[in-house]
Amino acid sequence: MTRNPLIGIFFMLGAMAILPMIDVIAKHLGQSIPILQIVWARLALGALITLPIAARHGGLVPARPWLHTARAGFLMAATFLFFSSLKFLPIADALAIFFVQPLVLTALSPFVLQERVSLRRWIAVGVGFVGTLIIIRPGMGAFNPGALLALGAGTALALYFLLTRKVSGTAPAIVTTFQTNAIGGVIASVLVLWVWQAPTPTEWALFFGLAVIANLGHWLIVRAYDYAEASLLAPLAYTEMVTATIFGLVFFGDFPDAYTLLGVAILIGCAVYISTVRETP
Repeated sequence: MTRNPLIGIFFMLGAMAILPMIDVIAKHLGQSIPILQIVWARLALGALITLPIAARHGGLVPARPWLHTARAGFLMAATFLFFSSLKFLPIADALAIFFVQPLVLTALSPFVLQERVSLRRWIAVGVGFVGTLIIIRPGMGAFNPGALLALGAGTALALYFLLTRKVSGTAPAIVTTFQTNAIGGVIASVLVLWVWQAPTPTEWALFFGLAVIANLGHWLIVRAYDYAEASLLAPLAYTEMVTATIFGLVFFGDFPDAYTLLGVAILIGCAVYISTVRETP
């Protein structure tokens, strides 16, 4: 790692600034295109874009195909559920609930990875779930299925990250990204045949834009970790909420209400604590 925290911060903030554009494109496409077809574009076209780099590193075939297939399955599920939630929720609200992911990751890590979690972190997980309930507000008003979809997306992504820890360090990050996208793209290519509808030229352009932004955003995150420590960068990931709120307001006229903002503050505070505090259980 080349130590230059300012460059790392720049890369991370850049990633958080552009990644919500994926949600904007998906929410727009979801009005006329099946969600599964949008997921196909995200994975299959993303694999196509990273194919030359993976080929140069000799990473076309994963060393542990079943593990990578499971990772691809959870990534597909997370993407499908989150894109589906955008049909019911504003982008910022869906993303706020989606941020339950680090809490789920912490809660499951003792059982899946045999990692020890301190009492203080368990308390942070519990408080964070209270923040999630404030955002969802079950039993108050009409039930919104988007809340459950976003919660399911965050849970699926937590499982994806648990498996990612098991394959970390076995290949360059861009190669691992290609392998996951490629496997997911193959699975999605089979499933999408049942719902496929011919995209317009504009929709094809948005498909490729979705894949380019996704790959660029994740590349920026990888580069950020080349220059700065995880403890410094982890809290910056939540600046994505700011960009998502701005994009939601500009493109769709949406803005989170006071309860959502309160829940977000609690959820992010707990997630930042879990992500940055190092302590002996």
